[in-house]
Amino acid sequence: MKRYLLGTVFAVATPMAAAAQDCGEVSIAEMNWASAQIVTAVTEFLLVQGYSCDVTVVPSDTTPAVTSLSENNEPDIVPELWPNSAGDAYKKLKADGKIVELTSVLDPGGVEGWWIPTYLAEEHPELKTIEGILENPELVGGMFNNCPDGWGCRVVSDNLARAYDLEGNGIEVFNHGSGETMVTSMASAYESQEPWFGYYWAPTTPLGKYDMTSVDLGEYDEAAHSANQNADTPEPKASAFPTAPVLTVMTKDFHDANPEIAEFIGNVTFKTDSMSQLLAWQGENNASNEEAAVYFLQNNKDVWADWLSEDARGNLSKLLEQ
Repeated sequence: MKRYLLGTVFAVATPMAAAAQDCGEVSIAEMNWASAQIVTAVTEFLLVQGYSCDVTVVPSDTTPAVTSLSENNEPDIVPELWPNSAGDAYKKLKADGKIVELTSVLDPGGVEGWWIPTYLAEEHPELKTIEGILENPELVGGMFNNCPDGWGCRVVSDNLARAYDLEGNGIEVFNHGSGETMVTSMASAYESQEPWFGYYWAPTTPLGKYDMTSVDLGEYDEAAHSANQNADTPEPKASAFPTAPVLTVMTKDFHDANPEIAEFIGNVTFKTDSMSQLLAWQGENNASNEEAAVYFLQNNKDVWADWLSEDARGNLSKLLEQ
């Protein structure tokens, strides 16, 4: 499957790309999780075939990428960087003017929340708010599916469970032992069209596979959310989860020397929901990241065509016309 899909796309695109002016060498990070790897694979293809770049993909992760940017001024491009996880080293890079934040590569960003199945929300619209759930605990099965031990969300969800007094309102807090059991509980409920209420985040395969509705937890309170990240907070307060920025950054030197590439990279953005759906397709088809990238390219031409310059669209015209 992989060989066939990649061969088909490259066979169509390559003859046209050969006519373009060589953009030179470009290094691009590939973070070690699926959504970022798909972003990198799509970006690499379009850089090579649309802009005739000589691309080097650099396997990386958040901390190594930021360290390399700081110490070596490379790679040139780092897609799907989560600044909230990058710490003070990233803040210093930005303050020193060594990088340019080009775009939110995920729109609106990384999403966290408490969710119910959409079929449940449609049957009982009052469950779309936390107040409605607290007033009708039996409609969500009287249980909240909490984050497993060791997950970053666990402390915040524990504090929110206290802030909303879930147990005092008849909702048992069930702490999952692993991410696998949590997903299994969601899948089992969905397949049986039964109640489910719990934490999850996007972009992820489960939220691409199962149609879920985010429960309205009220307004986001920055001070409350910050305090809720401390397990010892004596009186946690209610707050919605903030949307986490997820960026593509470029070194300032490369940005200034390559304005056309910078403009293109600044246009590369994926809807968070669409990325979740792409991850679900990947899982259902046991597909590689490259196959998922090809699937995206073949089925979303109207999206990525708008990212390209006029010349790059010309180089990829045969693929766009298919």
